[in-house]
Amino acid sequence: MKFKPIDELTFTDDFMFGYVLHNPEICKELLEQLLQIKIDHVEYPKLQETINSYYDSKGVRLDVYVKDSNRVFDIEIQNSVDITLPKRTRYYQSMLDIDNLLKGEEYSELKESFIIFICQFDLFGLNLPQYTFKNICLENKELPLGDETTKIFFNSIAYDTENNLEISALLKYIKTKIPTNDFTKKLNTLIEESKINNKFRNDYLAMNLHDRDIRRVALAEGKQIGLQEGAEQTKIETAKNLIKEGLSAEQIARCTNLPLEKVQELAIR
Repeated sequence: MKFKPIDELTFTDDFMFGYVLHNPEICKELLEQLLQIKIDHVEYPKLQETINSYYDSKGVRLDVYVKDSNRVFDIEIQNSVDITLPKRTRYYQSMLDIDNLLKGEEYSELKESFIIFICQFDLFGLNLPQYTFKNICLENKELPLGDETTKIFFNSIAYDTENNLEISALLKYIKTKIPTNDFTKKLNTLIEESKINNKFRNDYLAMNLHDRDIRRVALAEGKQIGLQEGAEQTKIETAKNLIKEGLSAEQIARCTNLPLEKVQELAIR
């Protein structure tokens, strides 16, 4: 896999996205503009190690997981179309809840939560700049469930249909990389400064080397498994031919190094 050169990184690249939003001031301002709410502060909790074993069936790394006094937020950047995003929000929501419950909280203490996907495509095809989902009663749509969970999908390609100027400018920047207001200019400056920051450059290169090593090991293991499977299949084909020649199961097992039970199974097929 070819990794993008550092100088070509933008806000929508995962590494840059996570790096920039680990600036509390920038993250707070971005959330306030996207959600049109006031946030008293931003802090960065880490999902407890125990959650990894609880979710050992599916490992997930959240892009940006933050909280303030009463709410938790997961902010994700999504560049390629993925029709599973709605179910991913369901899974991510459960991760946030479990993380809080593992800290000893009661159900009543669960914080209000927001799962936010900033997309470079229109997932639902209605040309809306954002799609906000809450749980309501189908029989009476004025009745909310009251679980205090919100999932929002922002659609950057519809930035020019957004009436809110702050959200429109941010979505436009995400889609076009052109800053048009104070916040997106501040964001763009931070991104350009990051590219010449030695720690950022070293961390980015280290991540790439780590990912390459993982892929290299996985490829080598895959080849080894393929060779083993190929050798096993060759033994089976040889055993089938020897069965046709009338050799005993014991003789074939010795010749092919297959278990006697396997040869006997082949013989009765």
